[in-house]
Amino acid sequence: MIGVLLCVYFSYHAISGERSLIRLLSLQQAIKDNAAEKNNVIFERQILEAKVVAMRPGSIEKDLLEERAREVLGYKRPGEVIILRDLSN
Repeated sequence: MIGVLLCVYFSYHAISGERSLIRLLSLQQAIKDNAAEKNNVIFERQILEAKVVAMRPGSIEKDLLEERAREVLGYKRPGEVIILRDLSN
């Protein structure tokens, strides 16, 4: 009887305890999710770094300068429609 109870006890904790198989699977999924988010952040950072390099003195691109000025100051030409992108997603 004691052997059966010990088997039930250890089986329960192996499946649903703090260091169980279910916990392992959830941690592996969390690692995959965090890796995907990290890759998105790295990609966004590369885009921003490219914009910063393009805005440094001596290498200013007129199109980028105009785009930033319009965005920051809110300027637009008559009849022009502005579509804003949300990079936070």
